[in-house]
Amino acid sequence: MRRFVAFFVFGLWAGSLPCTFAAEPTRPNVLFIAIDDLRPELACYGRQHIQSPNMDRLAQEGVLFEHAYCMVPTCGASRASLMTGVRPSRQRFVTYLARADEDAPQALPLHTHFKNSGYRTVSLGKVFHHKTDHVDGWSEPPWRSAKSGYRDLEARSAAITEDRQQWPQKSRHRGAPFESFAAADDEYPDGDCATKAIRRLTDFAKPSDDSRPFFLAVGFLKPHLPFNAPKRYWDLYDREQIQLPSNYRIPTGVPPEAPHNSGELRSYAGIHPKLPVDHETATTLIHGYYACVSFVDAQVGRVLDALQETGLDKNTIVVLWGDHGWQLGEHGMWNKHSCFDTSLHTPLILRAPMDDDIAAGTRVRSLVEFIDIYPTLCDLCQLEIPEHVEGESALAVMREPSLPGKPFAISRYKRGDSIHDGRYRYSEYSDKTGAVTGAMMFDHRTDPSEDKNVVSEKSETANGLATALHDRMGKD
Repeated sequence: MRRFVAFFVFGLWAGSLPCTFAAEPTRPNVLFIAIDDLRPELACYGRQHIQSPNMDRLAQEGVLFEHAYCMVPTCGASRASLMTGVRPSRQRFVTYLARADEDAPQALPLHTHFKNSGYRTVSLGKVFHHKTDHVDGWSEPPWRSAKSGYRDLEARSAAITEDRQQWPQKSRHRGAPFESFAAADDEYPDGDCATKAIRRLTDFAKPSDDSRPFFLAVGFLKPHLPFNAPKRYWDLYDREQIQLPSNYRIPTGVPPEAPHNSGELRSYAGIHPKLPVDHETATTLIHGYYACVSFVDAQVGRVLDALQETGLDKNTIVVLWGDHGWQLGEHGMWNKHSCFDTSLHTPLILRAPMDDDIAAGTRVRSLVEFIDIYPTLCDLCQLEIPEHVEGESALAVMREPSLPGKPFAISRYKRGDSIHDGRYRYSEYSDKTGAVTGAMMFDHRTDPSEDKNVVSEKSETANGLATALHDRMGKD
């Protein structure tokens, strides 16, 4: 029944409008901001050591979801699931190379639904992992910056040569995992992307015969590796104040499938193919991640400023999300690719200025899954929610954050399935036949860093979460 509520309400509101009402300018615009590898380490999430004034401002003006979770902690799969509203499974949305048009061809993706409903849909930067994924849903060819992610190309080449000589057994040799270079923002792809987005917003604001609302997706690359950013963003942080996480070690008492060897990082120059990252390099990696967060925050700020300067902000929904979490040395790991909370907990901020029932500065504590973004935007824009969407609209908790919200958030990575109930995270691993090979559970009330596996001592709770997980996770 809920699939038709928003559509029915809009039909009543539209009255005698002609059947082309989807193209009417009264529909809100959507600015859809994706940020690669951004974990909720922002000042607005209580991490005051991070300088993120623009995302903090967006949170103050809109709704911050304190407990939002991605469906799969790797780029392609996470984005494909979010853009279709479909849960992952063992055969669907598995790796970073996942494509929505191949894994869920029957699903109508978010941008295509908006295009079919009378929106101009535009993709700038990294939105889907693959630029060509569901390309027909965009009103024009997707754009990505042609600029190099490194500015010091000579240093990059030298680092690759040295890495090949030192560790020839590596399957891939990338440049250094970080770069601090005295460059303008526009010299990096994300700065270039922000400039492109500003131009499009300026175009949208000009008088035109085309009165369609827009769905503008802007995908920023940082803070994804390599941690390359203009030097001034590195200078925002005092290296001497940066500390490694207290649990900078491989965890004990967890299934052997739970930790990983940070394979994505190992391909970068100067990183040993097997040994733990030394403390000096680890400190620089954290420093570089912080710098990239502030760098991408500045690009977000440029786009939000343009939205306001053009006057489009009054009728534009802004949704900002990081595609998954990231380990910064927690449990001795880097990158994502795990069922620990550090891989699955994500930032999600949404501002809908045209909805008077949503108070600025709202913080939602209830659980939200990334497959909920699709139906939430449909509700806010008064579009019907397609039948295939497995998420639930978060509009009710945005308007009344004291509501309980959904009881569980479910994620998976390869053979690991994980469920969070607001207090406990339970994860289990299984073999090719589906037989469970190991499990872990953490009590976030007493152990937010997930250092003590309590699956045995709290077996009744674990069994209950296992049952809920099996009932709700993707089956096919």
